Amino acid sequence: MAFRRADDANVKGRRVLVRVDFNVPMKDGVVTDDTRLRAALPTINDLRSRGAKVILLSHFGRPKGQRVAAMSLAPVAPVLGALLHADVGFAADCVGEAAKSAVEAMSTGDVLLLENTRFHEGEQKNDPALARAMADLGDLFVMDAFSSAHRAHASTVGIADYIPAFAGKAMQRELDHLEKALGNPRHPVLAVVGGAKVSSKIDLLQNLVTKVDMLCVGGGMANTFLHALGKPVGASLCEKDFADTARAIMAAAKKAGCEILLPVDVVVAQEFAANTPSQTVALDGVGKADMILDAGPKTVAALNAAMDRAKTVIWNGPLGAFEISPFDAATNAAARHCAQLTRAGMLVSVAGGGDTVSALNQAGASEGFTFISTAGGAFLEWMEGKALPGVEALKI
Repeated sequence: MAFRRADDANVKGRRVLVRVDFNVPMKDGVVTDDTRLRAALPTINDLRSRGAKVILLSHFGRPKGQRVAAMSLAPVAPVLGALLHADVGFAADCVGEAAKSAVEAMSTGDVLLLENTRFHEGEQKNDPALARAMADLGDLFVMDAFSSAHRAHASTVGIADYIPAFAGKAMQRELDHLEKALGNPRHPVLAVVGGAKVSSKIDLLQNLVTKVDMLCVGGGMANTFLHALGKPVGASLCEKDFADTARAIMAAAKKAGCEILLPVDVVVAQEFAANTPSQTVALDGVGKADMILDAGPKTVAALNAAMDRAKTVIWNGPLGAFEISPFDAATNAAARHCAQLTRAGMLVSVAGGGDTVSALNQAGASEGFTFISTAGGAFLEWMEGKALPGVEALKI
């Protein structure tokens, strides 16, 4: 994927609009997690060091086009300033006189945070007038919020219609790793897809079976596949109405030469609670009152063996009810094996979406993966093979 990079842009003395994701957790006007602020630091510091005036745009919450005091980005500015060891200005709007005068007062190397873009109704509608008003504040546009790249909003896509657009460092890192994972990967490629429902991941599964060599289906969604094959699932979470969909996905995989890995043994219990009595059974041993809450050790061994054969792993979703013990065992064991192979240089491993980050953190495996995306919806839409508007605007 060829796209324009901010690294190659001449930014000296220029006003650079940077779309960041500062939709951070906040309680009573206090930022409680600065992870997303830290993610933007490499781009901001690079632009400052090269003599740019850095103007930051972000949404926060869902104010639905209204000014909501509790959704102001004002509390973010001093927190970002502390991370940058520099003053960060704040403008009470992202367009209009308040923004214009704040930008005009900037000197080289200054950083200015503009107010919540979603205070304007035209933001989510990608209103050309709003996009043009934003673009008029800058000379160049840098998109550095992959997490918002699946939304065609004024601040993610519209600005690029009026001034040259480039990818920031966080965006570059995301796109480069996604290209390694699915765009132009080393084969064999193994996709691990877990989670509760097949219905929420139909597009994802249909795309993956045409792109990867092996697909492991885990979590509650595996129960729907097992049911489609005539296996008992007892009282487990199972979308029986999607049995035909599961069979169609398996047929498409067979046609494409993609091997489907399903559980061969499972951990069952009759109550969904921490440390409730449980047992590992073969597929035919699931009783009517049993709930399948995790994959069994033989299933994990088969998945680990598939990883041993693979060169690339894409991971989305847990293999069981990882939130409570002992039903986190399969996810923990497989994630640690993946991290170990990655550290040994045997694998490129890319993960992201939904509960994936939490599951890998809980397994203590996150740092071993090549790359973990925190983008959520954008990561999933990319895995589904959909064009992301915020990425399309950057392509050469």
